[in-house]
Formats: sequence, structure tokens, C-alpha cells
Amino acid sequence: MYFFNPDIRIYVIIKIMNDDLKQTLKLLPSLPGCYIYYNKDGEVIYVGKAKILKRRVMSYFNRKHDSVKVNVLVPQIEKLEYIITNTEVEALILESHLIKKYKPRYNVLLKDDKKYPYFLITDEDFPRITIVRKKNMNPEKGRYYGPYTDIRAMHATLDFLKKIFPLKQCKSPKFKDRPCLYYHIGRCMAPCRNLVTPEEYKAIVKQAELFLSGKQSELMEQIKEQMQKYSDSLQFEKAAKLRDSYNDLAKTLEKQKVVYENTRLNEDVISLMTEDGIFAIVILMIREGRLIDKKDFVYEVEEEDRTEFFATFFKEYYSTLKLEYPDRIVSNELEAVGEKALYEEWLEILAKKKVKISYGKSAQGKELQMLADKNAKVILENAKITKMSKIKEDFNEIGSYLAEKLRLKNFPYRMECYDISHIQGTNTVASMVTFINGVPKKSEYRKFKVKITEGKPDDFLSMKEVLTRRLSHLGEEKWEKPDLMIIDGGKGQLSSVMEIIESLGVTGIDVVSLAKKHEEVFLPKQSKPVILPRNSSALFLFQRIRDEAHRFAITYHRQLRSKAMIENKK
Repeated sequence: MYFFNPDIRIYVIIKIMNDDLKQTLKLLPSLPGCYIYYNKDGEVIYVGKAKILKRRVMSYFNRKHDSVKVNVLVPQIEKLEYIITNTEVEALILESHLIKKYKPRYNVLLKDDKKYPYFLITDEDFPRITIVRKKNMNPEKGRYYGPYTDIRAMHATLDFLKKIFPLKQCKSPKFKDRPCLYYHIGRCMAPCRNLVTPEEYKAIVKQAELFLSGKQSELMEQIKEQMQKYSDSLQFEKAAKLRDSYNDLAKTLEKQKVVYENTRLNEDVISLMTEDGIFAIVILMIREGRLIDKKDFVYEVEEEDRTEFFATFFKEYYSTLKLEYPDRIVSNELEAVGEKALYEEWLEILAKKKVKISYGKSAQGKELQMLADKNAKVILENAKITKMSKIKEDFNEIGSYLAEKLRLKNFPYRMECYDISHIQGTNTVASMVTFINGVPKKSEYRKFKVKITEGKPDDFLSMKEVLTRRLSHLGEEKWEKPDLMIIDGGKGQLSSVMEIIESLGVTGIDVVSLAKKHEEVFLPKQSKPVILPRNSSALFLFQRIRDEAHRFAITYHRQLRSKAMIENKK
């Protein structure tokens, strides 16, 4: 076991080396802490935290689990170690530290290959503002503000900061006897030539810090007071420069969306949207009632455990935040995460002030959540478009992978997918979508109005009618023979479709089915499914084809239903 002292950050290690895991489990204390699972090779495979170690760890071994990940994890546990902490919030802090240290394969790890940029106000006699991309920020170099996700907007902000706050831009003086060009164009106060006092310079640095912290009202008030002082002391040139800065700031604030007239509203609103292994997160930063920034993050995730992923992101983001913490964090995703009091205590330690968590249940909260959701949907759609573009570029490789993995006779140049849509057998329709070289070919989409099962739902008969009508057109223009047919469903649906195709005497077409629950691909006459990697382009392509077929069928069904309702009213 380990003992954790949060004040001095020292770990006293007493390793449990019992060969018998059952004996080790009996020794678990009913105290808060973290537990570490090892496999037979001595590799750390999972780290968790618990309010009561004994209860939490035993739950892995004495009950059945719905989670596929847990069912795979438990048989691999050969040894466990645990760390006792004084409180549950210490366990939460320690858990994050251990996950970063060991990177266990069964913990959710945020992999996006990005080192997000930060503003850095350097720790010098006369500080500068720069942009840095560093994963491990050295506090000795200065004060960091971030992270930021839009680098273009960040550079635009830096240009604005240099205009409003004329801080030093050079590491060392360019000339020995005169200031450089930045001074003459009003972008530097030339501290290298002693043309500004340390007090005046510090005041400008303080103003830049207020701007980056989102404290615009306090900043504007300070500039106004300083402008008045210069005017009263007849320093009209300095007063005029501050007036210009004040006006430029006022124009910037006018562009920021006023969310609420309540200027005390300081909130982060977080939304998560996910589809086909893509997780898109948006954080709206509202300070003094204004929307001052939007941060967006996109991840491709293998295990789609939404709650665990969001909890990991939440802890990672706020533990590395170098901006002013909000007074409240609003997100309906946090309700599923739970442990509200624990996370509020953890945030208070990080922020050095109270930070409330809200699930967005109030009218104001719902409105803010809807705004964040709207932004997250746009980010998700853009991510899907980007991934589809990549599939188009890499389709030869993806197609070859599918052909080998699914033992296809044909290269899947032309893929078709079908879907049936109805409500209790009424207005039964079917869709056929066509993808060529991994890209939708909408001119070759087809929709069918199913006649044989109207009023009596029967998906087998509906599919038989659709496939019969589709395959009867083989060889005709714009009805080319597909290389691969994808059926939405499991082993039973695939067997039914194969029966239909064989009865029609059609050969030379590969057929597979995609079962939605675990995204398993079934092959004809094979009992075991093929599992495509969760974050693979191949699985994403199959999911997109299936979802497109479903969307096309639903759209046609709604059109017919609306038309029928209008006719009934006449």
C-alpha cells in the first residue's frame, strides 16, 4: 500500500507482494484512496479512486458487469496495490497524477496529438507577451493563460494586445543608443532606453493580465482612472494614447455577444456531442455576462463510454487551466458523472475560491446549454466531414483492409446499404444509398415505396421486395452491380437477406451486416463476428453508410406520412 501526504507530496511505498489475489482483497481497508491494477507482465493496466477502497475494488470481482471493458479487464488483473489518502478529494487529485504517470491501457486517455497554445507573460524586469506551445509549463518563466484552441484567433488577439498594451517585444535591445521601430509606431514603450518608469510599465502589464483574465469591467475602469490622472497633471499626450486604447477596447467588447445583462455572470458552459467514435466538446466562456471565448476539442475515441470520457476530459481541462476560473460550471453531462460535492471541493482547491456545478436545469441554464449544444453540433459535423475527406484520400488502403479483414471476393469499390422505415406497418418505405470509392454518390440513391406489407409490418418480406426490385435492374444504366451490400442488423438479418439473394440466383456480390449494439460485422455462414477497431476509418465508413441509409429512409417516410395527413384533412 501507499500513504499519500498532499502537503509534502511524498509517497511512502509498502508494496503488497502476495501471490494470492484473494488474500490481498481481504486486506483492503474501508478508507478513501486509489487502487492500481497490474497484469502478469507487471504493467499497470488500470488506475481508479474510491471513497471506500474495499467496497469499490471488491465490486470488480463479486458481481456481473455490463461493460465490455470491465469484463476484459478483470481476468487480466494479477496484482493490485493501493494508496490510502486522507479524503476522497485527495484521491481524485492523486488518480489524475497516476493516470498521467502510467498511462494505463484501460483508463480513458485523451489522445489528440495537440499541445494547445498558451499566452505567456514572461517573468522579466520588463515582461513580454508571447505565445507558447508547451505541454509542461515552467512557472519560473512567467504567468500562463490558456489553453486556447483557435490559433488564428489567438494570433489576432496577440496583435490586438500589442496595439493596446505597448509592452516590450524584443528579448534584448536591437540598438545601443536608440529605441527600435516598435517605439516609433507606438507598439513599445522603450524600457530599454528608460523612456518609461517601472511603475508605469507594471500598470500596463496589470491591465494586460486583466484582459486575459476576462475582467473587462475592472480593466476599463482602471484605464479611465489613469486617463483622468494624466489629464489632471496636464500629460495630454499620454491621456490621448489611453483614450485611444479605451475606445479600441470598447469596440471589441461591443462585438462580444451579451448573454445576460447580469454583469456578475461568470460561467463556463460545456457541451458534448458524439457520433461514430468522434467526441466533440465545446466550452463557452461567459465573463461579466458576455461570451468572451469558445473553446472546442475533438477526439476520436475507441471505447465509447460517454460518462467516463467526459469525466476524464473535465478533470484534465480544469487541472491544467491557466485562466481565471468561473464561479459556476454548467453542463448536463455532469449529472451522469455525479459526485457533485466532490468535484466542487476539488475545484475549490484548484481555483482557490468556490466554484459551483450546475446541471443546467433552470431556464437560464437550459438556454445556455442549448447555445453550447448548437456550437458542439457544428464542431461534430465539421469533424465528420474532415474524416470523410481523409477516407476519400486513403480509400485504396481502406478498401484493401476491408477486403482482407472481411474476406471479400471483390474490392469494395461500389457499396450499397438498405434500410426499412415504417410505423406499425403504415407508409412502409425503403432506402438504398450508394458509396463509390468511400464517398456518397447521391445521384444513385434510390427510394422504394413498399407495397406487399402495407398495414402488416414484416421486415423480411419488405426487404425481399426491395432486393427483388433492386436486383432486377442489374446491368441497366445507373443500376450497376454492387461489389458489397451492407445490411443493418445482426446474424439473423444477414441470414434472411442471403436467403433472398440466393433465391433470386444472383452471385458475385459480397454481403455483410453491421450490428449496431457492439458494431460487430457478420459474414455469411460465420457464427463469430469480425470486430473492426473502434477508431478505424473502416468502421467509421461502415457507420456513415448505415446512418445515411437510415436518414434517407426516415426522410422519405416522413414525407409520405405528412402527405397522407394533409390528404386526410381534405
